[in-house]
Amino acid sequence: MRALLALVFLLLAFPAAAIDNLEQLADPAQEARARTLFKEVRCVVCQNQSIDDSEAGIARDLRIIIREQIEEGRSNGEILSFLTARYGDYVLLEPPFRLSTLLLWVSPLLLLLAGGSLAWVAVKRRPQLAAPAPLSAEEQARLNALMGRERE
Repeated sequence: MRALLALVFLLLAFPAAAIDNLEQLADPAQEARARTLFKEVRCVVCQNQSIDDSEAGIARDLRIIIREQIEEGRSNGEILSFLTARYGDYVLLEPPFRLSTLLLWVSPLLLLLAGGSLAWVAVKRRPQLAAPAPLSAEEQARLNALMGRERE
């Protein structure tokens, strides 16, 4: 039963592998370069996923475009410039540091500072607990009596 199940999963995986093999570049160095670029480019229809991880049609098209441009001899910078000219900075998983993307880069620091400030204020405003008043002689005697009974 397990062997049959494994065979079914293998047969289901072959069509996906065959499509990717047809897209791959003949030169292994160029293909490795393409794979590196795939990890830097965002699928424009997926939720924060690289085109290397995405199975969307547009991700496949972007992989083909990148491979074609590598075959044409373009550099990584030229390919990324081409993609950003076409799709904007959103296509990059790590957008460049510019005035228009400043909020993206600074917002984690601002959130950390705001959270730290709120925690500091909360600690400072917390009411200080006063030391308890010492027990009276009567209370101390009662406590001793209770403690003596628990030990027995």
